[in-house]
Amino acid sequence: MTESQGNSEKMSKQKRERSLLAVSGAAALLVLAVNLGINAFNSHRKNRKNKDLQGSKVRVNLSASEILKLADRIITKSKEVHDAVTYMNVISPLAELEAQQFPLVQSCVFPKMVTTSDDVHKASAEAERRIDTHLLACSKREDVYRVVKAFAARGEWVNAEAKNYTQALMRDFERNGLNLTLTKREEMQRVRIQIDKLSLQYIQNLTEDSTFLLFAETELAGLPPEFLKSLDKVTDGKFKVTLKSHHVGAVLELCEVGTTRRMVAVAYGKRCGEVNLSILEDLVQLRHKFARLLGYSSYADCAVDLRMAKTPSKVFEFLEDISNSLTDSANMELSMLKDLKRKEEGDHPFGIEDLLYYVKKAEAQQFNVDFGALKQYFPVNLVLSGVFKIVQDLFGLRFEEIADAEVWHSDVCVYSVFDLSSGELLGHFYLDMYIREGKYNNTCVVALQNGALSSNGSRQIPVVLMIAQLQKDVSGHPALLRFSEVVDLFHEFGHVVQHICNRASFARFSGLGFDQDFVEVPALVLENWCYESFTLKLISGFHQDITKPIKDEMCKAIKRWRCSFSALKMRQEILYSLFDQIIHSAENVDIVELFKHLHPRILLGLPMLEDVNPASRFPCSAIGHEAACYSRIWSEVFAADIFASKFHDSYLNQYVGMQFRNKVLAPGGAKEPIEVLTSFLGREPSTQAFIDSKSQYRL
Repeated sequence: MTESQGNSEKMSKQKRERSLLAVSGAAALLVLAVNLGINAFNSHRKNRKNKDLQGSKVRVNLSASEILKLADRIITKSKEVHDAVTYMNVISPLAELEAQQFPLVQSCVFPKMVTTSDDVHKASAEAERRIDTHLLACSKREDVYRVVKAFAARGEWVNAEAKNYTQALMRDFERNGLNLTLTKREEMQRVRIQIDKLSLQYIQNLTEDSTFLLFAETELAGLPPEFLKSLDKVTDGKFKVTLKSHHVGAVLELCEVGTTRRMVAVAYGKRCGEVNLSILEDLVQLRHKFARLLGYSSYADCAVDLRMAKTPSKVFEFLEDISNSLTDSANMELSMLKDLKRKEEGDHPFGIEDLLYYVKKAEAQQFNVDFGALKQYFPVNLVLSGVFKIVQDLFGLRFEEIADAEVWHSDVCVYSVFDLSSGELLGHFYLDMYIREGKYNNTCVVALQNGALSSNGSRQIPVVLMIAQLQKDVSGHPALLRFSEVVDLFHEFGHVVQHICNRASFARFSGLGFDQDFVEVPALVLENWCYESFTLKLISGFHQDITKPIKDEMCKAIKRWRCSFSALKMRQEILYSLFDQIIHSAENVDIVELFKHLHPRILLGLPMLEDVNPASRFPCSAIGHEAACYSRIWSEVFAADIFASKFHDSYLNQYVGMQFRNKVLAPGGAKEPIEVLTSFLGREPSTQAFIDSKSQYRL
């Protein structure tokens, strides 16, 4: 996940004498695992010297008062620069300001994600509020807008990236209404305030919902004893099942009693029913109004215009094409699930509430993959050393741990990243792996300092933070990872490499400053290595004897499992993406009737559950991804094309990896994604590899 993920969050070490070197051969891999894995990740540093990282302006361990003072200095300096902008000196000062202040802003903001101090957390949140308020005011400065507009009108660009930067500045100003009359601008502000209020209310309603159902133990047959022990009981001995996702998911996936699954699915579908439906209807109308004030015909036009897809019609064409291409595979998958239910429950009709349960059952029959047992083969040290090896070998990098760097917690490691060939320092990387109280509770990557070229030609060093949520083993043994956590680590390391290898000239296009339809592509590409036998053997080893990796049969089963029922699962994602795009593309859509129409059409005749309202529990459309729910599928398609055409037959081909680094990662947001893709692939991108991957292993 990048800084932009989450509903309301803004995203935002003894020194080693040797580096993490790329090695090859079975014996060398074992040496890597033992020496560079366990030693690097299991030995905690003492007597830190608080060494500064070369080129980093990021400040860690600021006190609450220091955070607020720094925030005020940031605001003061920003105001000075904006006040001094002139027709002859406009772009360079603003670009320099962005580059210089970004790490200082992040120094104020990121502590709230990692601190254990209430005072620091509050100060960080307050600093973020002050800075956001100031930045919003800067985005509405007519004097600066007029100067930028006049400069843009001259059309005298130093290069294409400078042109893109100037146009981005113009777009930001005009998206805040500076090209509109004062009356329309004031109306825009009122609409925006209403949208923000309603969006947060929608999420708050879901968060505060305390609905629960009561079931006897026999009605929860199939659920593991440890899950039942975690449930509250009432006086008559019945178990209390809430409508929180971890309870609902467990019941729908594991409960053998069809009526229980249906009751839970119906209750979940009714959650926050009428109140959130009304909020979403109001939100959609307000968004259309906002878009019309900006000159767009619909909110979808407004949102997609800034993305790689460009137009809602392109999104619809894309989703329909993927959906239609997967019809045959999805029908085969659904037919198999219906057969399973018929054998287990007789002639009861198959419903949407049965999908998770029978997918799980079919996978258990088809694949000998016990994920509980598989966890014993993924000690965290071994997995991490394997990830380091792969990204180093692929992309020509060298990670060197900085043992005496200043950090905010003893678990945090810091690495400097060098180009393997030239030895050039490319950036720095903080790794904060383990769960602790008060820490941000999602796995993500946060840019702390973006790379950029300064006016004197020197390049600013990128700095990035990866936050993981791994459970630390208090027994002193290395923590063991679930396979899903292994995939998460590969994904987030993709974002780390994406940040470090970016060579854009402007901070705005550096780091993770990619087009939002494209920003997930590098991380999704790297996920593919998790399912290849070469990688699985590299990163696995029985926790009591790491010389024993998982067996070939298990590697093959994991790869087949990845693709199981993927066509049917994808059509579920397409259903919600189409729903989101339609309500934001047309006025006065009956949201309930729309879902009733789409559900059986996309899900192969499966009707909606009676009296449920999925739109009342669909936060992606309420905040964060409105009119852009398609974007994850979009990114998956291009990631599949890249992997299948360039990496599939040579997993550690550094020539291809360096091409990917130089042609895809280095430009960042400075080039159009389609231009980047076409340059790397040597052709126009295609959906075929993605479609093939969803039907490759038919059951």
